[in-house]
Amino acid sequence: MSKVLLQPGTCPPNITERLPYMDPEFNATGELTELSDVYSLGVIILRLLTGMAPLSLSKKVAEALESDSLHLLIDKSAGGWPYIEAKQLALLGVSCTEMMAEKRPGLFTKVWKVVEPLMRKSHAASWPYYPSGESCAPAPFICPIAMEIMRDPQVASDGFTYEAEAIRSWFDKGNNSPMTNLALPNLHLTPNRVLRSSIHEYLQQQKKQQQTDS
Repeated sequence: MSKVLLQPGTCPPNITERLPYMDPEFNATGELTELSDVYSLGVIILRLLTGMAPLSLSKKVAEALESDSLHLLIDKSAGGWPYIEAKQLALLGVSCTEMMAEKRPGLFTKVWKVVEPLMRKSHAASWPYYPSGESCAPAPFICPIAMEIMRDPQVASDGFTYEAEAIRSWFDKGNNSPMTNLALPNLHLTPNRVLRSSIHEYLQQQKKQQQTDS
């Protein structure tokens, strides 16, 4: 598509709709690289996850990831999204759509290392933001590995919080992040005491509510 634009006097139909998929650096320099394809792939990934229009989509997803509100953007019509896979793809899509090509991950060195394991994973895990009941625990309280409310939340070197037992069991299988599938800088864990206190308070409130209802 980009090569067609380079031909003098050509203007493909629906070009306005196609521009959001095109590498911003190509629009400025006219130079196509492998990372131009990475950008387009990132836009497609984010569209598949959200079902939203491509304009400013990367920014919206990045903000949702930062505020832990990705569930508000996920396309519900696609069914239940496994938590880990959905967040991995969101992170990958955002990194692929960096405005500067040099900040994007390499197609085979990094992108494929995330995508290939996802193709082999079981999709039995449920997306915790869409529970069957009327209420659910806040998303930050859910361990992305065990898919249960954490009792001993620990922050790993990828910046994500996991249940202590679950992440230690994960480490026994390797040193890749459960969320990004990239190698972890180290296997150190830091107790997330603030989150633990919040979870404890939440569970106490739930217990009182159940006693009141009964």
